Amino acid sequence: MSRFAAVPGGAGLDERLLALRLDPEDVYVAVQDYLDEDLSHARRDVTSESIFDPGHKSTVAVTARADGLLAGLPVAHAVFHAMPGEIEFAYLAKEGARIRAGQVLARVSGPTRSLLAAERTALNLLCRMCGVATHTRRFADVLADWHTTVLDTRKTTPGLRAFEKYAVRAGGGDNKRMGLYDVAMIKDNHKEAAGSITEAFNAVRSAEPEIDIQVEVETIDEALEAVAAGALFLLCDNMSPKELGEVVEAVGDRAELEATGRITIDMAVDYAATGVDYLSVGALTHSSPILDIGLDFEE
Repeated sequence: MSRFAAVPGGAGLDERLLALRLDPEDVYVAVQDYLDEDLSHARRDVTSESIFDPGHKSTVAVTARADGLLAGLPVAHAVFHAMPGEIEFAYLAKEGARIRAGQVLARVSGPTRSLLAAERTALNLLCRMCGVATHTRRFADVLADWHTTVLDTRKTTPGLRAFEKYAVRAGGGDNKRMGLYDVAMIKDNHKEAAGSITEAFNAVRSAEPEIDIQVEVETIDEALEAVAAGALFLLCDNMSPKELGEVVEAVGDRAELEATGRITIDMAVDYAATGVDYLSVGALTHSSPILDIGLDFEE
């Protein structure tokens, strides 16, 4: 069990997290686990404890070292908040804003031991979230003149799904589903086990009358069968833009359509030009590079 409980951050931090559609209690519990990973349950930074007295205080600047998009500053705040001592966290940049190398994003003041103990965990989360948001923004910018929205997938880092999916939203994308529990997705294995798309759809609808159902399709015939069964959202898997355009025309406005299958940013406009509603890109969360952000002592 952790030495420090997951204490609420107060109205200011709680409200900031809620504004990001992150549950404050979940964030605080997760932060405790992340800190335990770096500091152990005893919460020890043997280097800083050897050099700095408990009463030594400092101010540090959280500074961007590359251009990108800011996402996750309240999460970094939650990490510093979890440390012992009185810590002040001043926001100097707006969440979701484009940031530049050298820009100070926040200043944090408090016991030096606590600041250094929280540094790596806070930066790991912030760099990761900013990296995902920056990658997503590139897709969103390319798609700006089209009605197509970029979506994420469930290909997320274990333990970081809520944070990575928030970062996608911050970057101008959207979340398809959070997990296996909130939306049904009928895929090849389900179709084969049930005998057909129609049988699989009917089985899910019977068991879960209120749940949204998405159906993965690979041909026009499958798309038309899914729509006839009652599907309102189709996942068009591994189709070329030409094939996808034919499905878009055949289905019309009877269902929303999503294209997927290793779609890169260079392909995005070709797919958007078909009239498809969404592009899902697993790389947003499984392959985004971090955005370099550092922590520097101030005089």
